[in-house]
Amino acid sequence: MTTAPWRDPALPAAARVDDLLSRMTLEEKTAQLYGVWVGASTDGDGVAPLQREMTAGSSAHEWDELITHGLGQLTRPFGTAPVDPALGAQALARAQRRIVEAGRFGIPALAHEECLAGFTAWQATAYPVPLAWGATFDPALVEELGRRIGDDLRSVGVHQGLAPVLDVVRDPRWGRVEETIGEDPYLVGTVASAYVRGLESAGIIATLKHFAGYASSAGARNQAPVRAGIRELADVTLPPFEMALREGGARSVMAAYTDTDGVPASADPGLLTELLRERWGFTGTVVSDYFGIGFLQTLHRVAGTEAEAAHVALTAGIDVELPTLKCYGTPLLDAVRAGEVPQDLIDRAAHRVLLQKCELGLLDEDWRPEPTGRINLDSTANRALARRLAEESVVLLDNPDGLLPLAPDTRIAVVGPRAADSLAMLGCYSFPSHVLTEHPDVPTGIEIPTLLESLRAELPDAKVTFAEGCEVSDPDTTGFEEAVARTAEADVCVAVLGDRAGLFGRGTSGEGCDATDLRLPGVQAELLDTLVATGVPVVLVLLTGRPYALGRWQGRLAAVVQAFFPGEEGGPAVAGALSGRVNPSGRLPVSVPHIPGGQPWTYLQPPLGLRAEVSNLDPTPLYPFGHGRSYTEFVWEDFTGGAEPARFDTDGSYDISLTVRNTGDRTGAEVVQLYLHDPVASVTRPDVRLIGYQRLSLEPGESARVTFRFHGDHSAFTDRSGRRVVEPGALELRLAVSSADVRHTARLNLTGPVRELGPDRRLRCETEVSDVG
Repeated sequence: MTTAPWRDPALPAAARVDDLLSRMTLEEKTAQLYGVWVGASTDGDGVAPLQREMTAGSSAHEWDELITHGLGQLTRPFGTAPVDPALGAQALARAQRRIVEAGRFGIPALAHEECLAGFTAWQATAYPVPLAWGATFDPALVEELGRRIGDDLRSVGVHQGLAPVLDVVRDPRWGRVEETIGEDPYLVGTVASAYVRGLESAGIIATLKHFAGYASSAGARNQAPVRAGIRELADVTLPPFEMALREGGARSVMAAYTDTDGVPASADPGLLTELLRERWGFTGTVVSDYFGIGFLQTLHRVAGTEAEAAHVALTAGIDVELPTLKCYGTPLLDAVRAGEVPQDLIDRAAHRVLLQKCELGLLDEDWRPEPTGRINLDSTANRALARRLAEESVVLLDNPDGLLPLAPDTRIAVVGPRAADSLAMLGCYSFPSHVLTEHPDVPTGIEIPTLLESLRAELPDAKVTFAEGCEVSDPDTTGFEEAVARTAEADVCVAVLGDRAGLFGRGTSGEGCDATDLRLPGVQAELLDTLVATGVPVVLVLLTGRPYALGRWQGRLAAVVQAFFPGEEGGPAVAGALSGRVNPSGRLPVSVPHIPGGQPWTYLQPPLGLRAEVSNLDPTPLYPFGHGRSYTEFVWEDFTGGAEPARFDTDGSYDISLTVRNTGDRTGAEVVQLYLHDPVASVTRPDVRLIGYQRLSLEPGESARVTFRFHGDHSAFTDRSGRRVVEPGALELRLAVSSADVRHTARLNLTGPVRELGPDRRLRCETEVSDVG
């Protein structure tokens, strides 16, 4: 028996796919371009925008009939409803067997899942949210996270993960801030690239989202139009995606829901084809966000029918319609047969999809869907990693009088709506918050210690009492009286306030949970005022998905600790920071505002975005980007920057070094941050922007020397003509502990002509660390 060329693993993948496509019918090619959401329900509130409306009538597609032509994707077999992982893996294998047996070519589907803060499945580890990843400033740890999540996905038969989010925060009122890594494109790009490398190293296709501009929506409303200029898109929005493709190796990109200057991302060939493929050289697949192609007709109104929406999306460069069959099915087939849509668009997309399947081994004759090995999605190793990530992400914002760490035998009143609720630790895309709210009778499936439980375990000799005080967003204040009574009996009050993650208005943070301003939700601010008025020292602990304005309590709190939805091990991690077992080392990935108004604001501001006498609104943050304190002290010494500016060509480089020494009596971590200040440029530039950083973990008395290798490329920006250029002139490199706290400055003078950069430009500022004792 002769094996067909497309089955021959010895041949190049592209040649195999060419042979396969030549044998397929139009129906079989098109079937590779859509997913099916078998478990999607049209009842209830759903887990995707307009899920009920967009899945109505989908049951008419009979499964057995549908799979005779093959199938591109299976949507969230584990992430739609509670499924025992072992049983779910068996069910997925059976479904794949049916797909293989039903079609002429026996091609299995790609199974995809959400994995934003862990595999979004029942009994799977719930890790800290990406905003907490940003707070660690530790890409190596995030790469380990991606690899571990990828291994879990692979263990149950999943091929593709819909993560990470590379949106750069532009307005902290946006509900999806918790899903982002921060407000700086360099931090987002480096941390996200590490996650991608980890996921891809496990054999999982990483899907970058949301391409592009989603976080710049007007008024911070979910899916609102984007009114960003071309330079904001080029210099803030796009660099993280470019880095994650070039340095991370991501094999898929998800088109954003939003439109920019009137053009929806899902209908933009300039974005999805010219930039992504022709300029950046991307060869993977572009998938729609859920129902994004149908939205071209129903929400954007740039298409009059489902067939027109399919045509527009295919032309732009979207290869796969997710989550379920809508526009790329019968409407598209009819349009092709009628000569309204060129068949070569189908062939182009099908080739990309099948090439990816071939590279995954799904076209090989010996492919088998059955999982091998024991399935444990919340292993001891997973929990240890979740703990470490949570511990590194805790940010000590303030500790003016050294009240923290807490004394081991003190009297503590724990007050607040987030103290005794395990869901206070989890973000919107964790399985308990994302799916289990629709299944109230199903247990959580993982152990999630609350902060109250964790603090009692951490300080067994302390007397710990508790009062809820109020709910997260309810206006009821009747609990204030008990909260005051418990506080009055204590030596210190630990006020645990923050967010409740949810979807589409069912929470105070999460997708579709946008904020009108940056006041603490509900009456939590009034509760905090009441606690402070008792005169008992108050330690504020925030468990949130976004920063909230804290200037109202400036100078009135004994300490402030920020944790961004720190995951299932977040309770012990935060309790450890309060007790001193953990030395806080997190740094702010987003600025903490002083006032709830005067926003939106991030630290990436040109001169007109900074404080000025021409306005009564002062946007200066209370705690700046990159800020974070420690229980130990660090000295920065032996800086190499000279008194005179260093001169070198716009294509040259310059090393800047210093030594960091831990002068305290505790092990701790310092994050050395390198910022660029461009005094004069042809377009306005941010006053400072992050171009490098290095996390250093040091024992008491230990020193380390860090060297940053600055290259002229790192000063590049988009000029008035849309070119990315390096301009000659004066620059300043600022070594700092935050965007507002500079320790050393090196002046530079770039010489020579303006230099235009191409897609091979240097994206990362390389660092070198050496031990000096």
